[in-house]
Amino acid sequence: MTHLRKIMLEELERRNYAETTKECYLQAVEEFAQYFKRPPDRLGPEHIREFQAHLFTDRKLAPNTVNQRLAALRFFFVKTLRRPWNTAETPYPKKVVHLPVVLSREEVARLIESADLPFHRVLLMALYATGARRAELTRLKVSDIDSQRMIIRIRGGKGRKDREVMLSEKLLEALREHWRRHKPQEWLFPGGKNHKANHPITTKVPWQACQRAAKRAGLQKRVYPHILRHCFATHLLEAGADLRTIQMLLGHSDLEETTIYLHISKRHLNATASPLDSLALSASVTQAAASGSA
Repeated sequence: MTHLRKIMLEELERRNYAETTKECYLQAVEEFAQYFKRPPDRLGPEHIREFQAHLFTDRKLAPNTVNQRLAALRFFFVKTLRRPWNTAETPYPKKVVHLPVVLSREEVARLIESADLPFHRVLLMALYATGARRAELTRLKVSDIDSQRMIIRIRGGKGRKDREVMLSEKLLEALREHWRRHKPQEWLFPGGKNHKANHPITTKVPWQACQRAAKRAGLQKRVYPHILRHCFATHLLEAGADLRTIQMLLGHSDLEETTIYLHISKRHLNATASPLDSLALSASVTQAAASGSA
C-alpha cells in the first residue's frame, strides 16, 4: 500500500465511510493516476477537467457515475492533500434520476425458483424478503437473525446506520435449512470453499446468483441484486404499506428518496384516473379516433 493510499484510507475511516464507498473512492483515485501515469499528488485541476472529459467522451460513463468519481477526487484533494477545490472549475454534471426497473411478483417467483444452487436460492429470497443492499446482505451474521421477535438486524448500512426489518416465515424456514446444510458460525453467508471460511461472501456472489437465475428463468429484463430491493419496496407499497414504513425498512434518510416508488406502483397509477376520462366527448369523436388508429 502506497503512503498516499494509506493516508486516504485513514481519512475515510476517520469519517466512518462505508466499506463499499472506501473501495470505490480508492479505485477512482487509482484510475485517475493510471490515466496520466503519474502519482495523483502531482496532478491538478487541469488534469481533473481532462479526466472528467475522458470519463464522458471515451468511457461514456453516466453522469451519476462521473459524479461519484469526482466526489472521490474531491475527497482526495481536500481531505488527504489539504488542497483547495474550486467547484466552478470542475462543475458536477447534473444528476439524472431514472425510474427503477421492477419485476412483477410472478417474475420474482420465477427468478427464485430458477436458482441453480440452494445457496443462491436463499440469497435471492433474503434480498427480496428484506430489501437489503447486497453489501448489507453479505455482512449479515447468524446473531442478526432474531426468530423470537421475527426480525433481522441490518448493521452498518448506508451512512453507518443500523435498522431492523421483518423476518419472513418462508425466509426463516429457508435459513434454517441453509444452517443445517452449511452450519455457519459467525457470518450467515460464509465465503470460501463449500462456504466454510471465517469471512463472508463477497458482493459478487449475490450478483452472480441474480445473473444465473435470470438467465435460467428466461427473464428479458436486466436483473441484478438492487432490483430485488426495488421490488421489495414497490410490492409493499402496492400491498398497502405506507411510505414512512417503507422508508424505515429501506434505511432511507430522506422520505423523498422513497417517493420514487409512487411513480412505479401499479396500485397508485391505476387509482388515479386520466383527466381525459372526465371529458364529455361525443361517441362520434371516440369512434372516429378508434377507426383512424385501426
